[in-house]
Amino acid sequence: QVQLVESGGGLVQPGGSLRLSCVASRSIFSISTMGWYRQAPGKQRELVAAATSGGTTNYADSVKGRFTISRDNAKKTVYLQMNSLKPEDTAVYYCQAKHISGNEYWGQGTQVTVSS
Repeated sequence: QVQLVESGGGLVQPGGSLRLSCVASRSIFSISTMGWYRQAPGKQRELVAAATSGGTTNYADSVKGRFTISRDNAKKTVYLQMNSLKPEDTAVYYCQAKHISGNEYWGQGTQVTVSS
């Protein structure tokens, strides 16, 4: 089992920045992919960004050039740096970890609200 705890959400004005963090309860060296998803009210959960243990990253088209995902295996943490935030980025953001066994783990989510 891996517990994931997100932090860093909050209220920010359009054009602002936030950095989300997701800390795992144990080593993430056996986690093949860590990612960030988001779910806005009335919408399906969608992938925002993901980072593999080999260093490959991928992003949703809507956040390319604005968001950056990074993982620090030593700190058991994955980050999502979000710049140039837009109102449409408002959602609950979830951290996900895919273990090499195929198991998936989710955090409890952190709210991001972009509004003036």
